[in-house]
Amino acid sequence: MKIKSQRDFVSGLLFLVVGVAFAWGATEYSFGTSARPGPGYFPFGLGILLALLGALVLFKALTLESEGGDPIGDIAWRPLLIIVAAVAVFGLALPRLGLIVTLPLLITLSALASKEFHWRDVLISSVVLTAGSWALFILGLKLTIPVWPVFING
Repeated sequence: MKIKSQRDFVSGLLFLVVGVAFAWGATEYSFGTSARPGPGYFPFGLGILLALLGALVLFKALTLESEGGDPIGDIAWRPLLIIVAAVAVFGLALPRLGLIVTLPLLITLSALASKEFHWRDVLISSVVLTAGSWALFILGLKLTIPVWPVFING
């Protein structure tokens, strides 16, 4: 069988593997019932959906002809490393700096990965996403996420 789109083949394979891994990992948790889902219920379902999406993309890569085989280009290392570093900084900083400081930091670091970086866009995104995250997670879901830096809360 001939691969007709390299990009779709690799993407589909990645989705399929990650979906199966998440679904398999979710079997270690209690499923509960549809009325009272346990901690394994949604990760299992999402893993299965991701695996099905991967299988669909994989099927497309093997059946539909694409111009020139749709080769995979060079890996964009700079954006990849910046995004991974931004997520790691967010995870390390959130307990110490709180949501109000850490989320704008994440957004700013993530925006640096783009060649189209503009401070105005970063500022608007930071304000809107921080306010929305505060409203959703703190007010709406009542999660116990630190909002302010440790040195302010005492």
